[in-house]
Amino acid sequence: MSSTKSAKRAGRSDGPLLLTQRRIWTIFSALIAGMLLSSLDQTIVSTAMPTIVGELGGVAHQAWLTTGYLLASTIVMPIYGKFGDVLGRRNLFLIAIALFTIASAGCAFAGDFTQLIVWRAVQGLGGGGLMILSQAIIADIVPASQRGKYLGPLGAIFGLSAIGGPLLGGFFVDHLTWNWAFYINIPVGIAAFCIAWFALTLPTKKAEKRIDVLGVLLMSAATTCLVFFSEFGGNKDHGWDALETWAWFAGLVVAASLLVLVETRVEDPVLPMSFFRNRTFLLATGIGLVLGIGMFAAIGFVPTFLQMASGTSAAVSGLLMLPMMVGLIGTSIASGNLISKTGRYRVFPIVGTILVAAAMLCLTQLAADTPIWLICVYLFVFGAGLGLIMQVVVLVAQNAVPASQVGTATSTNNYFREVGASLGTAVFGALFTARLTTSLTDVFRGAGGSATDAASSAGSIDPATVAKLPEAVQDGIVNAYADSLAPVFWYLLPFIAVAFLLALFLPQIKLSDTAGMVARGEAIGGAEADELEKARQDAAAGGHPVATAAPSVPDSVRSGAPRDE
Repeated sequence: MSSTKSAKRAGRSDGPLLLTQRRIWTIFSALIAGMLLSSLDQTIVSTAMPTIVGELGGVAHQAWLTTGYLLASTIVMPIYGKFGDVLGRRNLFLIAIALFTIASAGCAFAGDFTQLIVWRAVQGLGGGGLMILSQAIIADIVPASQRGKYLGPLGAIFGLSAIGGPLLGGFFVDHLTWNWAFYINIPVGIAAFCIAWFALTLPTKKAEKRIDVLGVLLMSAATTCLVFFSEFGGNKDHGWDALETWAWFAGLVVAASLLVLVETRVEDPVLPMSFFRNRTFLLATGIGLVLGIGMFAAIGFVPTFLQMASGTSAAVSGLLMLPMMVGLIGTSIASGNLISKTGRYRVFPIVGTILVAAAMLCLTQLAADTPIWLICVYLFVFGAGLGLIMQVVVLVAQNAVPASQVGTATSTNNYFREVGASLGTAVFGALFTARLTTSLTDVFRGAGGSATDAASSAGSIDPATVAKLPEAVQDGIVNAYADSLAPVFWYLLPFIAVAFLLALFLPQIKLSDTAGMVARGEAIGGAEADELEKARQDAAAGGHPVATAAPSVPDSVRSGAPRDE
């Protein structure tokens, strides 16, 4: 009896799973809940960070709050992707939600900074899974030709969270306590788990091949070395000329080399080398990599400048990023719908990279007297460009591989984008910080302070402090931020140019009309599913069982071999 109930919850009752439109939207609701949980947390915590660090006394180690989460989530991305292909994604999705929710409670009740860092890392173990599994499950239940209109709203969740997160985080800090930035995840997480438990009707599987444990360990080691290399290089306590920074780089080279060696020999690799012989997948992932370098570096620096230039709090200045999110949400949803209607995707990354480059070119002219409304226009264009690229390259990567590897392809594409984000934020953050520290020191020295006092003031400046300074010093600080930030965009432009060239060579292949589960013979989709579901309901009403045969899928669909147009 219990096994029957379990089978029904997994969506395997009375024959193959029927992917009716109603079931697709039900499953989609579970994915939305999971994505909201993960994305909302990031923006809330970023707003509450200064208060958390101040109360727990972790100023010297505050970077670990971000690094711990980034490291954990990046490490588990390939693992969730591969294990989802091998074992099924339902249970993994539930585990990811549970990990994230339990870790949120741990963060909320953390008694010291070390405990908080540990629980943030556990949050990353769940958050990385929510991101990858959501995209992979969409590929399981929706054909590539129709997937754009579902991936668009998933991308929009990040946009909405980027708006709501800072407002909620600011409210909690101003009127409650920083702990509420984590308390809020507990009811949201429980609700997401319940929705997924009942709505996420997907089959579970057993591993038919030996799991690539050595590949997982080597990839984790390579990721750890990469993140620490980036963090140490961008950290003023170490820097790019420090021996320990390049020791991490040496570890990265060794781990990556061993990973390639192992993955060419194992039966079922966690990172298939065949992906890198697949031109379409390689170009789509390359676009994500270089876009990650430029995109996250820019997004990370602009809010700080806006706070200093506008003199507002972090929560309020978050609203100044609203135009970027409006642009991202609008083009993400519009491009997804157009791809579903036309089947053509190649033009969107091309136009998107042009818009991003145009926005960055405008931001190179940033100055202290640049009107805030004009910066918002630049950010709108920047967001519109991102919306034409981010979800599209995931769709292209998924469509370029066999249905049996869609989860691995999704995680690999996201993994390399995170690699780019880590490198971009560290390298260009170091450039920005070095120029800014020098400029701010000069400002305070010019105001009559000693060299030591000036350096100390430059290292502890914040918007509230700036508002109390003389007007001449305030102007000098805003000028310092503008003069330090604008050149960074010149350094980022070559990477966007590379993304544009990769987009030009991206082939236009036919988007599959078959959902991943249907292609693998695990489900029946389309009109046939609707008819069988109706027959089942009629039979159930009359008390007669209806047999459903396993779906027949052509070999060409199972192989996932794309065709150039």
